[in-house]
Amino acid sequence: MTDPQYPIGKFHYAGPPDESQKQQFLEDISTTPANLRAAVTGLSEEQLNTPYRPAGWTVRQVVHHLPDSHMNAYIRFKLGLTEKEPTIKPYAEDKWAILADSQTTPIEVSLMLLESLHTRWMRLMASLSAADWKSTIRHPELGVMDLEKTLAMYAWHGKHHVAQIIGLRERNGW
Repeated sequence: MTDPQYPIGKFHYAGPPDESQKQQFLEDISTTPANLRAAVTGLSEEQLNTPYRPAGWTVRQVVHHLPDSHMNAYIRFKLGLTEKEPTIKPYAEDKWAILADSQTTPIEVSLMLLESLHTRWMRLMASLSAADWKSTIRHPELGVMDLEKTLAMYAWHGKHHVAQIIGLRERNGW
């Protein structure tokens, strides 16, 4: 049985991607908003408020988490491109997920936010040179990361959370 918390496995980075892998990561990020929207289409309020696994976030919290996280990623990209190895600030995603906006906001708000955010992010990434992709950020817990690794991580991240919702739907026959 697939692990409901990590239905596509944990993030693994095998080193700098070749051009084909990089294009796949970009495609994954580009399609995350549509894939998320498809994963939640037709869910009732009760279903949106169902945890995707025991002791896990609700579907609603997962939907709101994606733009929270990807806004941070977008900002990390911009910091990496405009500063020399900036130390980025992590955030307490577990605490963000229990704030009122993550508990009660209609999911359409975050679906639209994610769509707009990814449009901007994709435009930024399309403009990057080979040297730009080597720009680095310093994560206090993960160490120095170049933008290629950051790209790979967030490509995985979007697929990871969409798969959590799809897995819940499949297990519950929704």
